[in-house]
Amino acid sequence: MRLSRRITIMLAGAVLATGIAGSGVPAGARGPAPGIADLTRDLDQILADSRLAPARAGVAVRAAATGEELYSLDADKLFAPASNTKLLTSAAALDTLGTDFRFTTDVLAASKAGRTVAGDLTLRGTGDPTMLAADYDALAAKVAAAGVKVVTGRLLADDTWFDDVRLGTDWAWDDEPYYYAGQISALTAAPDTDYDAGSVIVSVAPGSGPGKAAKVSTTPATGYVTIVNKAVTGDETDVLVERQHGTNTVVVSGTVAEPYDEWVAVWDPTLYAATLFREGLARHGVKVLGPTVRGTAPAKAVTVAARRSMPLGELLVPFLKLSNNMHAEILTKAMGRKVSGAGTWAAGLAVTTAFAQANGVKTLRLRDGSGLSRVDALTPAGITALLAAVRGKPWFPTWYAALPIAGEAERMVGGTLRSRMGGTAAAGNVHAKTGSLTGVTALSGYVTSADGEPLVFSVISNGYLSGPPRDLEDRIAVRLAQFTRNAPVDETANETVDETADARGVAPESTPQEAGPVSRRPSAGDLECSWLKPARC
Repeated sequence: MRLSRRITIMLAGAVLATGIAGSGVPAGARGPAPGIADLTRDLDQILADSRLAPARAGVAVRAAATGEELYSLDADKLFAPASNTKLLTSAAALDTLGTDFRFTTDVLAASKAGRTVAGDLTLRGTGDPTMLAADYDALAAKVAAAGVKVVTGRLLADDTWFDDVRLGTDWAWDDEPYYYAGQISALTAAPDTDYDAGSVIVSVAPGSGPGKAAKVSTTPATGYVTIVNKAVTGDETDVLVERQHGTNTVVVSGTVAEPYDEWVAVWDPTLYAATLFREGLARHGVKVLGPTVRGTAPAKAVTVAARRSMPLGELLVPFLKLSNNMHAEILTKAMGRKVSGAGTWAAGLAVTTAFAQANGVKTLRLRDGSGLSRVDALTPAGITALLAAVRGKPWFPTWYAALPIAGEAERMVGGTLRSRMGGTAAAGNVHAKTGSLTGVTALSGYVTSADGEPLVFSVISNGYLSGPPRDLEDRIAVRLAQFTRNAPVDETANETVDETADARGVAPESTPQEAGPVSRRPSAGDLECSWLKPARC
């Protein structure tokens, strides 16, 4: 296929060289314009890389305004898209829920609260992934400020806004302890302002001397997680932090020479959130006599305290810049709840699928909202069709700004592209979503050509054997930023991708931010760089 395309281009060039340009043949019949022929030749050369020989690669490039195809390689074939799935999820969420959508978390009583609440106190959530321990503490402070001192009944954790299916279909079992595959609930909590919902940070530090027990703590500090500390102080940091399946017992082992943090998914985020709230109530002098249990708020319950999240337009920034899986899945269930009254993956994915099909995505298969499932399937052509179609949506400027931006060093601006394409025509220009799983890498988004023409592109590779060919994605994006329709690019002036970034698109292993212990999780090249904590991009 590639050979025949190159032959066509060469023949077109030969015809033009013989003088037919003055023969009266319509311009559109003479073959591709010089700039397009040159672009095709260059992209073919980039994609001839030996790493793709046993793999599959799909590429689509279009003019954003007209949909004109500028380049295509297996663009209508299905590929596992990894986190490029979030392009569909986030766009559908904006269209369905609106940029001003907010999650609510309420504290409810069966009757008007006074000093004593006779009966149960209910904590009810709608999926807010931005709830921190401090926010549950603030809700508890509001309950105390309302004059409540004693709750005679139980603390009910009402997570019925969503169903009780916690993990996505097809998710790998060995990802389950890691925060990027955390459990989904309508009541949850995050340990940080990346809003990694459903997780805690386990911090390990050297003890009082060699061979002595290491110091272990959690963020947030909570009794919900039980630490079994087998780690000791040593000459190097080689720490294993493992949550035992089906429990919130975390075993820490190995040696530690310097502080080390691990993000761990909790088992059952509903009771995690309720525990944080109950601990807050105790701090503020509110005593709950009964146990903490799951339950549903009474139909005519009275609101004692409430919190509203940041609007969706703001949440998009940590969601898309850092490729947050939990945000994608929570928004998927939130869409299902709004459209059909069912906070389920099936209902939410039906909304995303309908939105995608209405905006040019002809062929797709979705099993989750984040792309963590390897059964998800999209085509490069479908992705570029959607990218072009949504440019006319009223929420598009918010969405476009929330995409990672190549070469922008600020973490919440550049996101997963902040260490890629620096110093090239793509820097500050390419707004695109990355995607990465073992054997899968993708980059799809927007770039403005050297002529000022907006382009959309999608590059997806599946099944490669060696390091992920992200450098090829970068070279394609840079070449598109240099593209001009009416003249070939001067190859002697071509910019190259910054070689201080390796093929994974992150800083070399020797840099301080990459230093750390031996990891038991999937290798850095197999995951989105933002999933590797502490932050690596």
